[in-house]
Amino acid sequence: MDAPARHAAIVDVLRREARGGVMPFVRLVEAALYAPGLGYYVSDRPRVGKVAGTDFTTAAALGPMFGELIAAAAQTLVGDLSTHTLVEVGAEPGQAHFASVVPLFAGTRVFRVGEKPALPTRTVLVANELLDAQPFHRFVFQGDGWRELGVRVDGAELTVEALPDFSSASAAAFAASLPLASDGWLLDAPLAAETLLERLLGGGWSGAVILLDYGKTLAQCLEGSPAGTARAYRSHQLSGAILENLGSQDLTCHVLWDRLEPILVAQGFRSVRLERQEAFFVKHAASAMERIMTSGDNEATGRLRALTHPAHFGAKFQVLSGIR
Repeated sequence: MDAPARHAAIVDVLRREARGGVMPFVRLVEAALYAPGLGYYVSDRPRVGKVAGTDFTTAAALGPMFGELIAAAAQTLVGDLSTHTLVEVGAEPGQAHFASVVPLFAGTRVFRVGEKPALPTRTVLVANELLDAQPFHRFVFQGDGWRELGVRVDGAELTVEALPDFSSASAAAFAASLPLASDGWLLDAPLAAETLLERLLGGGWSGAVILLDYGKTLAQCLEGSPAGTARAYRSHQLSGAILENLGSQDLTCHVLWDRLEPILVAQGFRSVRLERQEAFFVKHAASAMERIMTSGDNEATGRLRALTHPAHFGAKFQVLSGIR
């Protein structure tokens, strides 16, 4: 199915659901990403990498080095890896970045985006850019308060407008917790990421959690992102056209770290820290980094720089970690 046909099919799905022709923005994002047989993340095609046809690059695309650094960091956090199962949630098909470190763990399990994982009693949970792949709400400050945005789907083109009421109790509670802002200020909130994280951390398993993603605090969004943080990625191009090419481009926004950290604490994790990706690996995987730097392998050294240098992945991404 080509991009125009996929977009039209998703819009048809939304039109059948919409009341009064308007759909909550979060539902449009959910359909664009996960609609059965149509959504961006359920399509069977390569999305990650630098080859033709892909849309974006992640740290995992750098190959086995990423897995080696994660394993080294996990060992620093939990000690004996042979008693823990490595569980990766949100993996893209065909990626094998943990292949070289599999023997270090009691076992490994890999789950795709959208799957519901069952976690073993002792787990090292790793999620690379999983939380930013969840549906997000959009809010706008109008008049004297925050309102949730929706999308009108019954016209010739999709248009954004404020909903008469909030789409859910959680959306209403979130809006009520926000401070005042300038009129027209947009805020994107991946509340579904919070629900997902609570589910992943439930069950009382012990071990470590390592969450790699890009995000901001709520205060940073309310101070420096008046147009919100939502954007689309397609063919390695960043775009603000988030209502176009539904199902054929990634829709994402920054996670809100200061809403995620308390979830770890509430679930009994300790030593909860949010660090730049560079700082996380320097602190927890220094021996592995030194081994790569002194290996004489220029290609490996270049990949390590890409993973940790502040001008590349090192500062653009952060890591939220904790142990239980």
